[in-house]
This record gives sequence, C-alpha cells and structure tokens, in this order.
Amino acid sequence: MFGVTFVMYAKDDMAREEALRYWRETHGPLVAKVPGVRRYVQQQAVGCPEGEPPFLGVATIYFDDQEAWVTASGSGEFGAAVADVGNFADTDLAPAFTEDVTVVG
Repeated sequence: MFGVTFVMYAKDDMAREEALRYWRETHGPLVAKVPGVRRYVQQQAVGCPEGEPPFLGVATIYFDDQEAWVTASGSGEFGAAVADVGNFADTDLAPAFTEDVTVVG
C-alpha cells in the first residue's frame, strides 16, 4: 500500500482534548469518504515524558498506489477533508509519502 502521512499541530485557540475529539469524531469520517482510501490511522498524541506533546498526532492515509492517491487528492471529498483541518488543527500541512517498515510484530 501507498501511505501519505501528516503531522498535525494544535490550533492556538482550541483546547487539546477538544481538538483530539473533533479530529476523531468529525474529521475522521470525512477522510473515510475520500475515494480510494484503504486505511486511515490517527495516532493521537495523548502525553509525553516532558508534559504536553509538541503536536496533536500523526495521521496516515493509505491507498493502493500513488496513482490512487493522485486521483483521490483531486476529489471533492479530499478537498472537503483538507478544508476541515482548520476546524481543529494548524492548516500548515506538509504531507510525506511513507512506507511502513515493521521491525517487531
């Protein structure tokens, strides 16, 4: 599978718990509607050794291949999901193409 990963940063004017809830309950279903999505994983940062995590979390959207990503990224559903980001996170997104490498498990 082909993965596209986003590091999500908090908005200054929203409580962290509210942002995480919105991401999970409202934004997640929007991403699920994007054509060609095979898997969508949110890794929500809920703590860290030094207090507050420096970001909200990481999200990876999986597609069959890069061509499916290109098609999906031009869809209205993808546009709606991107437009929604500003409701819970910083909109300065820098996606990266990623490959899962399992070391254990």
